[in-house]
Amino acid sequence: MIRKIWGVMRRPSTRWGLGTLVLGGAFVGALGWNGFHYAVEQTTTTKFCLSCHSMQGNYEEYKTTVHYVNPMGVRAECADCHVPKSGWRLYRAKVLAAKDLWGEITGKVDTPEKFEAHRLEMAETVWADMKANDSVGCRSCHSFEAMDFAHQTKPDAAKQMQQAMKDGGTCIDCHKGIAHKLPDMSSGYKKLFEDLQAEAGQLRPKAGDTVYPLQTVELYLDEPKDGVKAAGKVIAATPMVVEAVSGKALQVKLEGWQQEGAERMLYAAQGRRIFNVALAPTAVAAVVPGARMTDPDTEQVWTDGTLTVWVKNADLTDSLDKVWSYAGSMFSAACGTCHVLPHTSHFLANQWIGTLNAMKPKAPLNEEQFRLVQKYVQMHAKDMGGEVEE
Repeated sequence: MIRKIWGVMRRPSTRWGLGTLVLGGAFVGALGWNGFHYAVEQTTTTKFCLSCHSMQGNYEEYKTTVHYVNPMGVRAECADCHVPKSGWRLYRAKVLAAKDLWGEITGKVDTPEKFEAHRLEMAETVWADMKANDSVGCRSCHSFEAMDFAHQTKPDAAKQMQQAMKDGGTCIDCHKGIAHKLPDMSSGYKKLFEDLQAEAGQLRPKAGDTVYPLQTVELYLDEPKDGVKAAGKVIAATPMVVEAVSGKALQVKLEGWQQEGAERMLYAAQGRRIFNVALAPTAVAAVVPGARMTDPDTEQVWTDGTLTVWVKNADLTDSLDKVWSYAGSMFSAACGTCHVLPHTSHFLANQWIGTLNAMKPKAPLNEEQFRLVQKYVQMHAKDMGGEVEE
């Protein structure tokens, strides 16, 4: 049978015979496949990574970390963290890495200054990829199952690690900036705010439009002119319906809820401490009361009210989505670097106040930024129609 098959393959249907062509093709295929894998291996080494000038400085900061020098004498190379060991993820990583090489060739990141300018963008891309693949690079060395939590030097960290294992967390949720310098996390949301302020300078609202403050703005009972004092403040992201336009001033209508005994504050919803407007004592009487109700759970009396005032056409936008995008970026940068970022619907609106206050000393936000982040999570909380956690 074998002789017959070989005889068929040697028939002169081609000049060299079918068998010769098959064997030759197999040889060329094997040579090409092995050559391809050799190229993959050689372009995955740390030496190859350091052939790019921008990576050399990056490597120097890595050498100061525990992944380079440690008591166990175990060293992670570039590929251990950034390139999966096998399968389609390996080839995907190699294809995506081509853009980094292109960035070096075209001069996008060929100097320390340029690299630093794009550090946050590059880091967020890597973090997102590691989140999507369940930190497969980390898990090539680390695993929950191999951890002896009882003997970890930091008990609080051990508890967080065990909770992450229970909740299905992944390494990059908490361990950012451990092999390379952490980027300036504020650069992203600061750029968003600068862009919003630039757009605000071109905003020309008309009667009937709804606008939103980018940050706290002053309100006036009369058109703001020289000698007219502010009568309160409108908190960022509060909807204001334009009633009239006079030069650079807008007459706007505001809505909110007042609690009996604390009438100087207008809240976004009954029973929720979501700040919309803070009034001076002289402005309280300007609120037109509406429906009145008693909260059955707290027995607090609440009144729905409206207020027509004036504001300056400055630091305003007609897009609430853009305000939330800016606030969400701050929330992620300030609260999602060192631990798993809680979903906004994980807490009730009022619960978020205590949760954020506990993190406030560690958050790199000023009072204005912190106030907007608080409003963002409250307005997207469980009892305010926030998206359900996945």
